[in-house]
Amino acid sequence: MNLELFLHAAVVAGTPLLLATLGEILCEKAGNLNLGVEGMMLLGAVMGFVTGYSTRNPALALAAAMLAGALGGLVYAVLTVSLRSNQVVTGLTLTIFGTGISSLLGQKVVGQSLSESIKVFFSPIKVPMLGDIPFIGHIIFNQDVFVYLSYIITAAVGIYLYKTNMGLNLKAVGENPAAADAVSINVSLYKYINILLGGALAGLGGAYLSLVHVPTWQENITAGRGWIAVALVIFAAWNPYKAVLGAYLFGGLDIIGFRIKTSFVSPYFLGMLPYLVTIIILIFISVKKSKKNSPPESLGLPYFREER
Repeated sequence: MNLELFLHAAVVAGTPLLLATLGEILCEKAGNLNLGVEGMMLLGAVMGFVTGYSTRNPALALAAAMLAGALGGLVYAVLTVSLRSNQVVTGLTLTIFGTGISSLLGQKVVGQSLSESIKVFFSPIKVPMLGDIPFIGHIIFNQDVFVYLSYIITAAVGIYLYKTNMGLNLKAVGENPAAADAVSINVSLYKYINILLGGALAGLGGAYLSLVHVPTWQENITAGRGWIAVALVIFAAWNPYKAVLGAYLFGGLDIIGFRIKTSFVSPYFLGMLPYLVTIIILIFISVKKSKKNSPPESLGLPYFREER
């Protein structure tokens, strides 16, 4: 197995996980546990594919995917922020909703492929000079525009969370919304904005699967990646930079069955590796609890201003 080619493919496979994980980090930083990532990814995947298939316009396909994911996030936000419904139940319902809608909208394009113009648009582009760096160049700087976009989004989310006043306010909302409200931070507004941004990023992650990774439509195209993204948030300790490592690690585990051909290990075992490792990591993190890796204090708890 060529290590350079394997790591290149791991970055590709990890990109949808990275985008979805970044979206869930924003949502959880606001104090909302959204288990509907899988549903929002499916909404983005189907709307991105259907739009790209019908219009042959990659920009419209990306916009439709992000809008679909954001609308899924909006439904979740209205129910959990405004109506203060149970966040776990709402997230699970959103996943079921996204699965049903994607099956309904995608039934007419099952097995269909995108136009060559879209495939060409999302084909790998070598970055001048950087792409010539031995080993690393091909892995990181010979990718498609989607992967480069994920680099930019990761940096933007990191700067937003750690280098801006808005990021500091968001942390306050997630840790203690009553205290944030007392100093005139609009708690509901911060929750809505970050939940919608999280939904848009999840939709973008789903679109990567249907527009680039597979470039054809098939039922349940996300195959549980939304659930892995939720676990990756914990693995990354709510840090967008650590999420990059986790996403590419799981991306590598996802494709290892296609890269290693052996009669000693069952292909079904290799196929379940990402999910098995997810469980192991969650157990390990649960045992090794620390303040540094702890979630926002108000995560999963509804905030009612009159109760403060």
